[in-house]
Amino acid sequence: MTLTRRTFIKSAAAAGALALTRPWGALADTLGPASTFSTSRSSRLFTGIKLVHADMHNHTTLSDGDGDPEGAFASMRNAGLDVAALTDHSTIGWGTPVDPCFWGCGGEEALAGIDEEKWAQLQVLADAANRNGQFIALRGFEWSSPFQGHMNVWFSKRWIDPLHTGGGTFGEGAAWFAHDEGMPLPPEFVTAYNDAVRKLPTTGLAMLGFYDWLKAAPNRAVLGGGSDGIASFNHPGREPGRFSQFKLNRTVIPQVVALEIFNRSSDYLFQGTDGGTQSPLNECLNAGWKVGLSGVTDEHGTNWGVPEGKGRTGLWVNRWTRDEVKRAMQTRHFFATRLRGLRVDATAKRVKMGWWVKHTSGPVQFKLDIDRGSDWWGKALNVQVLRPGTSMPTVAANVPVVVPTDAEPVITFTVPLNLADGNWVVLRVADPSQPPDGRADAQWAAYGNAVAYTSPWFLIP
Repeated sequence: MTLTRRTFIKSAAAAGALALTRPWGALADTLGPASTFSTSRSSRLFTGIKLVHADMHNHTTLSDGDGDPEGAFASMRNAGLDVAALTDHSTIGWGTPVDPCFWGCGGEEALAGIDEEKWAQLQVLADAANRNGQFIALRGFEWSSPFQGHMNVWFSKRWIDPLHTGGGTFGEGAAWFAHDEGMPLPPEFVTAYNDAVRKLPTTGLAMLGFYDWLKAAPNRAVLGGGSDGIASFNHPGREPGRFSQFKLNRTVIPQVVALEIFNRSSDYLFQGTDGGTQSPLNECLNAGWKVGLSGVTDEHGTNWGVPEGKGRTGLWVNRWTRDEVKRAMQTRHFFATRLRGLRVDATAKRVKMGWWVKHTSGPVQFKLDIDRGSDWWGKALNVQVLRPGTSMPTVAANVPVVVPTDAEPVITFTVPLNLADGNWVVLRVADPSQPPDGRADAQWAAYGNAVAYTSPWFLIP
């Protein structure tokens, strides 16, 4: 079946219907108790939706974190987060007949990851902390292949690990040697090598087991399945196989909803680019994945939600419930940032980010709602309009903007786009007063340091 906007949204609605009407409860119009910002939670582009601040990727001593899981959700709620998830690693612990600590427990030696007992404990902790209208607590797991990459899964009844779903290496697994830090190779060689790997008939096989599990029903015999869940590409490009070079699997496009563009304090736009590999953002979207862009802390310490400057995600929701969080993620109506208190919403031709836009060629009008309280009014920023490129995304335009007051019109600008140049577009918001990423070349350095990314729009004729 060809994936269209209609079938995509239909599948999203089937998997996570709109929540029943509930009051917003303690959700004030401004940010949470730990915030000093006066930013409104209301979008200036769409009525009836509110912004909730989320951190969907965190660890505890249930895998390789340092912190007691009993205190994680309280820490994140006290830090002003509205939505939080614990996603401890799964590695080899599924169905392991021996005590997982046989393989080593604690710190970097926690090879086995979660087991069935820990999976159940995560649900107990999330249910105890969850309060509709006040704080949404979620259980998830991080499928953690040292070769292909890590993927978070949320909302699934079942869980699985790489040992039982492949997660090793096939043709693209040789990337381990080309990208190993102990074997430095010139960037021009790595670029040619990666191009050759993508053409191998075995590319994509290492991820098939996981994708097969993700699309299978939870009650499937033997391994179960995760068709009730949604997933994310985590810290993309950190592991050498890059999810089988982001080989597209159309059967799970509606479920793979996000790519972490901010993980901890890093901007993954540049991951590997200084060594000759493609930007993960460029590679993933060019492959055909329909992912939104998220930010996470990937916390392994004991101060969940507290550090400044680490990634977080802004979700636009109709209700403050688990079902509505899932729906917002399925429709990709969210943004990535590293700043507390930042509000970002955007449209292209009046269409929400994360959706399809009918457009062949000609001007596209963008509207950008951005605010971080009165201290940011009048602040100068740069907005890059990102389009498909060969290694890095192409910058179709760099638009200098000034953050408006809440009494002034939202930022509006028009950029000509042609579907023949590729079918996706992303807005990257950068602060020219902040030092750029150390991997940025002269062009990207001139824009400043990224503070936010919208989720993409996908162009269709």
